Amino acid sequence: MIYVVATTKVKPDGREAFIAGAKDCIAATRQEKGCVYYDSHTSINDPNTFVVVERWETRDDLNAHGRAPHMKTWRALSAPLKESPTVIEIISDGKVEML
Repeated sequence: MIYVVATTKVKPDGREAFIAGAKDCIAATRQEKGCVYYDSHTSINDPNTFVVVERWETRDDLNAHGRAPHMKTWRALSAPLKESPTVIEIISDGKVEML
């Protein structure tokens, strides 16, 4: 099992557009092969910080997710809305990989 935690800080004026776009991305991702869990949460400390929690059956499934057409669309939509790059932690086999 592969776990992913992705944290994104969004510009305050981009928050609503980020949430709207995330809903489409989440819906498409949940249909992907190997997706066990995929959801976005708002930080309890900062309403402009979003945390996506993911669970994938295999690393190949996660890698395919990164190449999915809806992810390309999501990256293009969300890039100008971010205050800083997304921090991604991949957890598997007892180790954490930071991207």
